[in-house]
Amino acid sequence: MDLGDPKFFINRELSWLEFNGRVLDQAKDPSVPLLERLKFLCIVSSNLDEFFEVRVAGLKQVVQAGSQATGPDGLTASQQLAAIFHRVRKLVAAQYDCWREEIKPQLAEKGVRFHHYPEVDPSVRAHFDDYFEREVFPVLTPLAIDPAHPFPQLLNKSLNLIVELEGEDLSTDLAVVQIPRILPRLLPFPTASGDSQDFIFLGNLIQAHVGRLFHGVKVRGAYMFRITRNSNLYVDEEEARNLLRAIEDELRKLNRGNAVRLEVQDAPEELTKRLCDIFSLDKEDVYRVDWPLNLVRLMPVATELDRPDLKYKRFTPVTVVGLGEEHDIFFHIRKGDILLHHPYDSFQTVLDFIGQAAEDPQVLAIKQTLYRTSSDSPLIPLLVQASRQGKQVVVAIELKARFDEAANIKWARQLREAGVDVVYGVAGLKTHAKMAMVVRKEYDGIRRYVHLGTGNYHPSTARLYTDLSFFTARPEITEDVANLFNTVTGVSQLPPPNRLLVAPWHLHKEILSLIDREIENARAGKPAGIYAKLNALVQEEIIEALYRASRAGVKVQLLVRGICALRPGLPGVSENIEVRSIVGRFLEHSRIYRFENAGDPRYFIASADWMERNSFHRVEAVFPVETKGMKEHVQDIIDTFAKDNVKARILQPDGSYIPVPAGEPVWDAQEEFLAEAARRRKRRAAEQA
Repeated sequence: MDLGDPKFFINRELSWLEFNGRVLDQAKDPSVPLLERLKFLCIVSSNLDEFFEVRVAGLKQVVQAGSQATGPDGLTASQQLAAIFHRVRKLVAAQYDCWREEIKPQLAEKGVRFHHYPEVDPSVRAHFDDYFEREVFPVLTPLAIDPAHPFPQLLNKSLNLIVELEGEDLSTDLAVVQIPRILPRLLPFPTASGDSQDFIFLGNLIQAHVGRLFHGVKVRGAYMFRITRNSNLYVDEEEARNLLRAIEDELRKLNRGNAVRLEVQDAPEELTKRLCDIFSLDKEDVYRVDWPLNLVRLMPVATELDRPDLKYKRFTPVTVVGLGEEHDIFFHIRKGDILLHHPYDSFQTVLDFIGQAAEDPQVLAIKQTLYRTSSDSPLIPLLVQASRQGKQVVVAIELKARFDEAANIKWARQLREAGVDVVYGVAGLKTHAKMAMVVRKEYDGIRRYVHLGTGNYHPSTARLYTDLSFFTARPEITEDVANLFNTVTGVSQLPPPNRLLVAPWHLHKEILSLIDREIENARAGKPAGIYAKLNALVQEEIIEALYRASRAGVKVQLLVRGICALRPGLPGVSENIEVRSIVGRFLEHSRIYRFENAGDPRYFIASADWMERNSFHRVEAVFPVETKGMKEHVQDIIDTFAKDNVKARILQPDGSYIPVPAGEPVWDAQEEFLAEAARRRKRRAAEQA
């Protein structure tokens, strides 16, 4: 049987859209607090923006090149685009139905209201009229569209008005007004206390006053529209003498890339066609949406409005005993490996690891990778402090981390100015491994301490993403990490690792070998099984290997949050494979691999998904879980996810997802992790009392 047959694969783009549909399910779920539902609704739009900027843009380029190549699923780029347009229209329609029929009216019942400007009370309208004259009007610029005024180069994802004009001796009947990005998109009603929960949209206000910009000319109509542009970076690292400067140059071009999507609100058909002609788009690229255009503008309300009654109950992460206090973190790591599960375990421990290393006079060197971090990251000042104290500090910053390029360039410059050795990784590869190493002089010699993780060194997302952190001082692992750093920062070849599985050098081959071993065990009548928790499963050879495992009788359990190209439940191919997905309060981001290994299970924690890019185009670190207590901890995490009958969805052979059958007791894995964290916190408080 040809296990590479296209009928055995789900298209990755359509699978991603199904994932975004599961995000929308959270917005539609009445058991989720109302402002959290609004947040999920905004995330759907934000996800779609990125999808069009990168994935749809890439497919359009393939079509323009005339390619008829197909992926593992057998679809050409043109066929994929047609299927995408159909699925996205259904998704956007459901999204706006959810906003219009559920979230908006329910928020209004709770006192959070969004108004059309012309319908507000006259006294309030007078306030906004004055605001327009003072704060908005001076910033606006009408841009005529005629031979003397070419169509303006509108920025990516900017909100604009297309204005129809009429009058005598006009050179054109069209103009554009850009909604200023520098002004807030949501305007609160005036209140004595300043805590208004009534809002109008800036674009709506400008739309109502747009005639002020065209003296002596009649405005026939003004309509909102928004352009999404190709945001793929194109940098030839071999040709670029200065990678940082080359990426900066590319970033300047991104806001003006080719248009890939036009969103319009209430614009007449003929006017929409003219916009398509201007942007070289087809009618399939047009998405007519309800009010407001671009739901992402509602995110500040979802995240910043002080309404705890409409949000998830706040929780305090657990600080592991002895860490994050007046204690020597290196002492605790020497005692034994430490495993943390974020956000239930505090990310502060990771910050403490770097912070103590920065201050400790016995520390000689700090080496760290940075893929993404926050705009106000506390890590950067700590690394700067360490460098200024004379420690050797080396940071491998990934300049090509998508949509974080500008932030990473800023950090790279700041670190270099402080004397930190900044490198940009291995040419042609993204450095995606999450690792930090501290070199310390101790009474018995030099010792290395290592942190390895599944998530970025990003304190903000550490409260929103689930990830795993691992600390160790075991020489067999710290030597591997030291060698990997030397490979990333220098020109040395990576020696064969002791414990780590490292991409792109060994990981892919080792994963296939581990799967084949389970197949051999199953055929020999030994215990066999495979479990993997991933963000995405796309890599063709790994999928075919999992199909072979299923055919050999190996039970394969997969928890794949996002894209999954594997079709489970196909007779004679994948009937022994089950794929689930969990989308909930936190973004599932940790990766866990488990292989039954004839009754002596092997566990791994990883920065890598099972995708082509992770296997061959990124530096990735997969590390084993080897102590009894840590194995039990990871197995408990696996078992907790397996019981979920609230957020879990099961992938069907046709690529759709259905809820796990309701059961007793009701079990929400993330809520159980929160409850267990609360129990641990209470036990610790009792021990300290």
